[in-house]
Amino acid sequence: MNTAIVHIDCATDSIPEVAEALAALDGVSEVYSVAGNVDLIAIVRVPHFDDIAEVIAGKISKTEGVLNTESHIAFRAYSKHDLEDAFAIGLPAAD
Repeated sequence: MNTAIVHIDCATDSIPEVAEALAALDGVSEVYSVAGNVDLIAIVRVPHFDDIAEVIAGKISKTEGVLNTESHIAFRAYSKHDLEDAFAIGLPAAD
């Protein structure tokens, strides 16, 4: 799985609508409304590296209300959880 973290600036009066539109896009697994220098952060997870460009440049950047994006491509994931299992069959209940 290939992952990108996308920082998104959007029209302030449409943050919830933009977030919902982005979350509905194929390849976008999560969208977070955040405090700080950006309005939203989207997590893109796709099976093929070339699909990252399609999702970010072809879909996210063209979504109405998106003003600017900054993308970060993940090289490795470090986690207490097995992320592949979590996204494939659901995260098991915490003990």
